[in-house]
Amino acid sequence: MTVQSAPGASVRPKKPFHWGLALAWVGIALAVILSVTPILFVLKTALTTNRALFVESARLWPTQPTLDNFRRVLGLLSFEQSQALGGSGSTINFLGAIKNSVIFTGVIVVFQTLFSAMAAYAFARLRFPGRDAIFFAFLTAMMIPGIVLFIPNFITIKTLGWLNTYQGMVAPFVLMTPFAVFFLRQFFLSLPRETEEAAVLDGAGSVTIFWRIVVPMSQGPLATLAILTTIGMWNEFFWPYLISKDPATYPLPVALQAFKSQTPQGSPDWSGLMAGAFISILPIFVLMTVLGRRVVESLQFSGAK
Repeated sequence: MTVQSAPGASVRPKKPFHWGLALAWVGIALAVILSVTPILFVLKTALTTNRALFVESARLWPTQPTLDNFRRVLGLLSFEQSQALGGSGSTINFLGAIKNSVIFTGVIVVFQTLFSAMAAYAFARLRFPGRDAIFFAFLTAMMIPGIVLFIPNFITIKTLGWLNTYQGMVAPFVLMTPFAVFFLRQFFLSLPRETEEAAVLDGAGSVTIFWRIVVPMSQGPLATLAILTTIGMWNEFFWPYLISKDPATYPLPVALQAFKSQTPQGSPDWSGLMAGAFISILPIFVLMTVLGRRVVESLQFSGAK
């Protein structure tokens, strides 16, 4: 039986199949799977008891999920109850570690964003001898691996007597970074010069123009830089691990390492460790869920200039 279209009815043309678009979607799907799978395994391990962990290693989800691992790392269960669940009885001072992470991250985000914005504005708008050469030399610092700087930074901090202190932990990061200066400079170059020239005619100086015109017009890129810095510093482990030896100053990543090292017989408490790790990534997960689109748009803008 043949179905004929009614006279005058419009026939929608069949869209051609695009192999490139299909491959792009496949690539995006693979990237999403590779990004989400580790988080799912962290959550699955956190919801599984240590005794059932290896028995159910082939399963994608535990048969009897439990929140006991979260309770015991938060110190809501007694030592005997934690050991009965297969844990070591160790806990993490989450409130203290979160406070330290907030101080460590907050100080660096505020000052690094401020200093980077001031440097980027100088490279974008001010005229002084050797400006472009200095900017080029500054950008070459992006090619220096960070690990190379750990030893001289550690010697400097030790000489200053800042070991095991907040100022010792934040000092190497509190100034500007080459990426932050480059990122903001690209945006400042796109701002209309007419607005700044009008302010100059009204008698405004560079400092006034920066604070009253440039900063209010650059809230999006500044917020993006602050978010990216927050993510990086929240997860920073190695430098605070070198500097901080007092549990009272441990940020979250170092506290998790200390929790892992407290396990007896060298057998890691994987369930408890994954429960602590999942709690520690929740603030960043919420931040990226709420503001992730703004970060992507600002990065696309900066890369297109």
